[in-house]
Amino acid sequence: MKILLHDYSGHPFQAELSAELASRGHEVTHSYNASYVSGKGGLSEQDTVPGLHVEALSMSQEFAKYRPWTRLRQEVTYARTLLRHVRAQRPDLVVVCNVPLLCHFLFALVQRRVPMVFWQQDVYSQAIGRELVRRLGPAGRPIAALADRMERFVVQRSAATVVIASTFLPVHERWGTAGDVVVIPNWAPVGELEPRDKDNAWSRSHSLQDRPVLLYSGTLGLKHDPSLLVELAALVRADVPDAVLVVVSQGDGADLVRASTAAGEALVLPFQPFEDLPEVLGSADVLVTLLEPHASLYSVPSKTLSYLCAGRPVLGLMPADNPASELVRAAGGVVHTPVRAELPEAAASVVALLRDPTRRRAIGTTSRRLAEEQFAIAAIGDRFERVLSRAARQVAAAPVPAVGGRR
Repeated sequence: MKILLHDYSGHPFQAELSAELASRGHEVTHSYNASYVSGKGGLSEQDTVPGLHVEALSMSQEFAKYRPWTRLRQEVTYARTLLRHVRAQRPDLVVVCNVPLLCHFLFALVQRRVPMVFWQQDVYSQAIGRELVRRLGPAGRPIAALADRMERFVVQRSAATVVIASTFLPVHERWGTAGDVVVIPNWAPVGELEPRDKDNAWSRSHSLQDRPVLLYSGTLGLKHDPSLLVELAALVRADVPDAVLVVVSQGDGADLVRASTAAGEALVLPFQPFEDLPEVLGSADVLVTLLEPHASLYSVPSKTLSYLCAGRPVLGLMPADNPASELVRAAGGVVHTPVRAELPEAAASVVALLRDPTRRRAIGTTSRRLAEEQFAIAAIGDRFERVLSRAARQVAAAPVPAVGGRR
């Protein structure tokens, strides 16, 4: 089968899936948006796999995530770019992942030649709708309803939809699309994220090898509150004065952390090369993940999965019912509700870990073992291959639903 997998963000585990599918004899093109700033993962290395071609698409400028009018224009332009890309590749099947909602809607509206699988990493319409109502009040509700109809149309237009958590299913039940949805949890590439000693070349280059390190690596967007990181670190330093907060991210959230901390209290760095990520995570004593209280309905913080591979304790400031919280607890880590009232208790959990290296090592060992058990790419590849094979057999001439309609 000739497969095109387009992951807008360019993350590592999507590239691993493309490599796995190519190793099974499929002809796979893996593409991504090089103009979108995020942690890219293992893309050039995967291009050495026989049967796999990696292609970077781009825009005329960096994706303007926080400038609404520029972003809308860019999404319209990128929809045309993606459509041309699919037509040039002429695959049997296209898998679409992490594409912004307007862009994905326009692409789905026009693209009718190739069966499409929607790999839904976030329920964008739910996040957009909540933010619009928060900012605009009742005036935001009509736009929120439009976003909801657009994403429902994308799902209805897809030959299959893969979601990353069962917490997404209530939305699909409301849309009437739950029967076409398959749940396949995300993972991280365990073979590329081996645990590293704290004293490594990367930690030494930033003078972190002898300091207690609380580290966050990944996007800081609308579903995260970076001020919680700042306040948590301040509480930890009250008991462990030489502790340092390290944030590896870019954008408004990273800028807020930088502006809110004094010299020596935090180190804010841009996204690091993927090949350095094992040493980046290895420099930490405790790894932190964030997710806003409402966000379990439409998001799972995949950075947690990379953290488990690194063999370090994880502090999750996220809802207790999120699937990632279940993994953190299973590994021996700690989960606290992401609200300020719980920060003193969360800080106490971090301090206890910093003062107990034996416990940190034990949790790290359990975390790595759990990652190796849960993230075996052969079993994951089997599940995706079944979904893709069924989708490719669907009749290309099936009726296309009207926007907001039902099949």
